[in-house]
Amino acid sequence: MRSDPKTIFVLSDGTGETAEKVVRAALLQFRDARVNLKMWSRVRDDEEIRDVVDRAAAAGALLVFTVVNAAQRDLLHRLATEKGLDAVDLIGALIGKMQAYLNQQPTMTPGLMHSISEEYFRRIEAIEFSVKNDDGREPRSLPMADLVLVGVSRTSKTPLSMYLAQKGLRVANVPLVPDVPPPAELFQIDQDRIFALTIGIRPLLKIRRERLRAMGVNRETSYVLREAVARELRAARDLFDRNPRWPVIDVTGRAVEETAALILDAHFKRRHAAAAGAGVGAGAGAGPAPGTPGGMGPAAAADADSVDTGSGTS
Repeated sequence: MRSDPKTIFVLSDGTGETAEKVVRAALLQFRDARVNLKMWSRVRDDEEIRDVVDRAAAAGALLVFTVVNAAQRDLLHRLATEKGLDAVDLIGALIGKMQAYLNQQPTMTPGLMHSISEEYFRRIEAIEFSVKNDDGREPRSLPMADLVLVGVSRTSKTPLSMYLAQKGLRVANVPLVPDVPPPAELFQIDQDRIFALTIGIRPLLKIRRERLRAMGVNRETSYVLREAVARELRAARDLFDRNPRWPVIDVTGRAVEETAALILDAHFKRRHAAAAGAGVGAGAGAGPAPGTPGGMGPAAAADADSVDTGSGTS
């Protein structure tokens, strides 16, 4: 018998994005937990704080907060104690330690992380790029992408692209469609930017059938026929095998955040390796010559890296 879901309130004097990400990252360690996450952003008034604490107490929730104003942090701690409410201050202790270490008073200004800045505009540009380059729409833009995701339909390409774009990375994704060759541009760009996505056949069939059901399509099509889907996955694997510089990541049972973390880790390791070896020899880490899909020589294949996905493809 499944237990009732727990509730976590996230209170912030800013957008709440930072606190939400920390909470969701922690929740990844509790795969079987059923949690309702409720966000309360830009809470900067004492009465608003009291209202949220009352609601959290009534719901028996865990209260997680990021508030930079010291007096309001104290108020939150006092109210939580009075209500017998479990509360976690995500930023207060860190600000205090930094204040002592840096020997400097903090500005105590809410929302500084999201003030208009060069970083902000870079993220907006990345999101716009990823939207325009979703589902292989603009193959001519692939050379401008920081990352390119390749995989069959329903391997989380779009949500991954949007998630990574929030990090400021321009992401394009290319769907692998039966009997339709990938765009030539895919093989003409730096192959170290490309990541291949795969998934087990059973979860893929389930996802696709639910997708068709949501669209009101009740008939069986090759999109959800086991034999046809198995052929799709084999064709994808053959393509990945011919292009060994593409790390292959199995998204089966993974949250978007988990898959994104694997991609980012491999991406930054490659960048650091390329920077360290920049003066060692010409052409290191370059992709195949234009017009040679999957054209990998022995030397390139020998140093091709991979991502440990932790689970195989069924």
